[in-house]
Amino acid sequence: MSEHASTALPQPMPAEHLPRIAVFSGANATVQNSEPLVTSDAARRKYGLPPRRNPDGTHPRQDIVRPQRLAAPVTVYVEAYSAHPLERDASSLYAAPDGYVTPEGVFVAERMTEDDVPVYEVTIGPDDGLFALPYMARTRDGGAWEQEGIDPLSPSAESRQTFYPDASRIFEEIDRFGLDEKGDNNMLGSKARYDFVRAAPSGGYTSGLPASQRTDLDITDRADDIAPEVRGEDFFGYRPYHLAHAPAMATLARLTNVVQSTLDRGGYEGAMWLEDSASVEDTAYWLNLLIDTTIPFSCNASQRPHGALANDGDRNLVDSVAYVRSRIWADAEGRDAIGVVLVQDEQIFAARDAQKADARPGGFVATGGHGGIVGTIGAPGDPMLTYRPAKAHTSRSAVNLRRLPDATVGVRASGSGSAPVDVSVKDASGMLLESAIPKVTIAKYARYGMDDFLDSAAMQVEILARIEKNLESFPLAGFVLEGMAPFGIGNESETAALEEAVLRGMPVVCVNRGNAEGMVGGGPGPAFISGSNLTATKARLLLMACLMRFGALPPAADPSAPTAEEWQRIHERVRDYQQIFDTH
Repeated sequence: MSEHASTALPQPMPAEHLPRIAVFSGANATVQNSEPLVTSDAARRKYGLPPRRNPDGTHPRQDIVRPQRLAAPVTVYVEAYSAHPLERDASSLYAAPDGYVTPEGVFVAERMTEDDVPVYEVTIGPDDGLFALPYMARTRDGGAWEQEGIDPLSPSAESRQTFYPDASRIFEEIDRFGLDEKGDNNMLGSKARYDFVRAAPSGGYTSGLPASQRTDLDITDRADDIAPEVRGEDFFGYRPYHLAHAPAMATLARLTNVVQSTLDRGGYEGAMWLEDSASVEDTAYWLNLLIDTTIPFSCNASQRPHGALANDGDRNLVDSVAYVRSRIWADAEGRDAIGVVLVQDEQIFAARDAQKADARPGGFVATGGHGGIVGTIGAPGDPMLTYRPAKAHTSRSAVNLRRLPDATVGVRASGSGSAPVDVSVKDASGMLLESAIPKVTIAKYARYGMDDFLDSAAMQVEILARIEKNLESFPLAGFVLEGMAPFGIGNESETAALEEAVLRGMPVVCVNRGNAEGMVGGGPGPAFISGSNLTATKARLLLMACLMRFGALPPAADPSAPTAEEWQRIHERVRDYQQIFDTH
């Protein structure tokens, strides 16, 4: 062995040996958002525009720079020892600079006067990647950009987007400007290869995009152009705030199909889902229930936009990649044993138990009072698990896409009651139909909420109106009652109204109010499903999945006078639901 072998530097892993990770873009994803592009003072001086002002009317000391690309090579002279205030203090450790720049701006090889500035000479160009440069763009009338739109409340056609269409540019900027504890960059690209997939993206191409310019994976493999996209249908962002859009029920089917179809391609060793911090907990749990996969699946959000001061999202992305590579998620056969997780602020949350509590870094908590945080990640130390969840998930889920039937039975209005109808759940290729997504409504118990001292269901006009709307438009539908802790029950009129929903084919899940720590037991009775320690929002998602698996409850011919046999059939079907709620 060579005497120098022990000091040889480790060789980088060839790119083809790096794990491949699918990165899915979800709606309103702050982790894929940036602050508005504001015209720099350099541009304002050049074009004679009014300069920027601080709130007190003074001029900003620093100009605005944003990551941009050079169009042609340029030689620049970088002042030596300017990267850190104490570089000059250690200048005796440094090689000599490349030369000097005189007060007149002329580069010379040898120092002529004390006023000459030592410099490094470097030629940079388009192939060198992004650089922080003054933002020189102006509005079409020659004015300065001050916000997303031409004016503060400009319509969509006159507003720019702050959200990125997929995560590729975010990853590039993190690799370019983000630094690890050793001072190196390329924190993502050195760890894995990535396919960027627009499942329910935050940013969209309103003018379309040629296939040759796509940065995302075309899962159709047809190398299609992207047709012009519509805000609020094809992509979902919340800035500008007056143009904010949230996804609809159909979007849930679309993203499920995109995720499952992508992972079915094979070749992935991990997956990541990016969404806004307020809603990522919902989609994470849905993916945990619906996606049939044995690879690790991590979700990320950010409380602050990419590039903003103290942005947390960039680090969460890096930590998700570290989680995938760590294999702490693997069972003895190498399959994922944890299910979908949320990696936030150096904590690993089980998707079932993650919840946003506050709009700040560190603002996520574990719900249910029985675990929730399954591990830790980031400095100091390697990723570490503290326990493995016992609940079923992904490939082990009884309601994942593979285990859903092609069709099930729903209910429609028929006379004074309900009648069974066939409902298609999946298409011929096994993908989820948008029309199959069930409508599940959350009702909330409140003390002193009854109109009077009667126990009549008639006072619950909201619940009764929703029952009628469901029978008209949603053959698969149900309710979640967020009731008193720890029994998950409501007042007498709520119970009566929801019992009517049960008799008309709509299952009802009872959970505790808020972020309760106890399990809902047998308090609701055999007609209702006990929601364990799930929050109302998580119970809603599990009920939606169960409705597609089991269909509607068998309705009573006359809901006002159900027979004992009809109640028995209802109770038997409720037990099917209950088994899922006890294990997922």
